[in-house]
Amino acid sequence: MNIALIGATGFVGTPVLTELLSRGHQVTVLARNPSKLAPQTGLTVVAADALDAKQVAKAVTGHDAVISAYNPGWSEPRIYDVFLQGSQAIVEGVKQSGVKRLLVVGGAGSLYVAPGLQLVDTPEFPAQYKQGALAARELLNRIKRETTLDWSFVSPPIGLAPGERTGQYRLGADELLPGQGDQPAGISVPDLAVAIVDEIEQPRHVQKRFTAAN
Repeated sequence: MNIALIGATGFVGTPVLTELLSRGHQVTVLARNPSKLAPQTGLTVVAADALDAKQVAKAVTGHDAVISAYNPGWSEPRIYDVFLQGSQAIVEGVKQSGVKRLLVVGGAGSLYVAPGLQLVDTPEFPAQYKQGALAARELLNRIKRETTLDWSFVSPPIGLAPGERTGQYRLGADELLPGQGDQPAGISVPDLAVAIVDEIEQPRHVQKRFTAAN
């Protein structure tokens, strides 16, 4: 497939790029600074700003699907506003391009830990991640209203961390998946990338949110 990837140099985007290329997909990466990406077979890098819907539309036109792992960075002081600005520009750009399939990588904060209670609203939720998590929840609320796109929204579990690629994972919907004992579930970033690319290849969550954990 011809896949456009946004956020390819980030924490999640880097292993997603590796997974896509390892499966033989042709990948177009949208990057503000194309020099950050080394040449690889199957990879095309296009200079584009994710905050500009027209640039996004031009770059992704003609692709089979778009994966957005966009995140302005946890150190961004205006992360709530910038995250939503960029994410909205990506959604609008994809719509303008005519591409129907969009997979968005969100956060764990909007997963439910109890009826009516999302993780981001619990007292234990880390303050340094709260604004980004609230922005990701707002993005999910907005994208749920999209009817023209075949969107999917993936929320990783709490324990998203570097690790090995096992190729194994469990799927869930809107609730935080349980782990061992009283510990929350986790997943390695390479295995999250496997779940993301599996969803692109064989869609099971069209116009739905899903989560994945080891």
